[in-house]
Amino acid sequence: MKLLFATLALLFTLFSCNIKDKKKETKAIIKTKITDPKPTKKPQNQITKNFVLGKFDYKTDTTFIKVDKQYAAKTLYLKKEAYTSFLKMYNAAKQDNIKLIILSGTRNFEEQKVIWERKWERYSNQEPLLRAKMILEYSSMPSSSRHHWGTDLDLNNLSNSYFSSKEGKSIYNWLVENANDYGFYQVYTDKDNERTGYNIEKWHWSYLPLANTYLEYYNQNVTLNDIKGFKGYKQAKGVDIINSYVNGISKKIKEHK
Repeated sequence: MKLLFATLALLFTLFSCNIKDKKKETKAIIKTKITDPKPTKKPQNQITKNFVLGKFDYKTDTTFIKVDKQYAAKTLYLKKEAYTSFLKMYNAAKQDNIKLIILSGTRNFEEQKVIWERKWERYSNQEPLLRAKMILEYSSMPSSSRHHWGTDLDLNNLSNSYFSSKEGKSIYNWLVENANDYGFYQVYTDKDNERTGYNIEKWHWSYLPLANTYLEYYNQNVTLNDIKGFKGYKQAKGVDIINSYVNGISKKIKEHK
């Protein structure tokens, strides 16, 4: 009988120890789950040279979105983040009886090439360097346009004179006073402070939270050797396309963080 009680006591002790050990293991697992850092997610939109050069299909890129037809004059796409911010700006403007309409959004290399080469033929009676400079008053060389990035908008009218009219002036004044609050800045202001490149464009507004990152990447990775594949591309060096045009933006934008 004593032997039986001793055996039972030993079994009970072993069983109790096993339960305690299991509890300790469980606590350790729970603690590990709580304290272990979450795995780092890969960025969904990794910047590449082809992207900043416009050599991609934005219609199949999941970081782009088709603009609803009520906000655009034609079928357009934008970066999702830029579009979301535009919608907020649109609604704020609407409350002030200002209607914004997007005339142009994302354009890839091929679309920019069509615009460029049409104008290249238009000025065929000029020598090549002058030809390029005439186009560059308002249009970019393919692979040098901010419109490649899905961050830049042309709004309401493509004529500076329109924004001096009663209606146009109201729209422009509203944008000057409010657009920055939504991340949008006028890229090509007048050429005070020695700004180079394109002429003033009161219609062109850029979503800087993304565009500045893309411009930084562009300057670090793109050279004149990447500007090619269209008529007149050899003039890129003569016009100093990267320094004078890609970076020919307002001082306010350059200083924006």
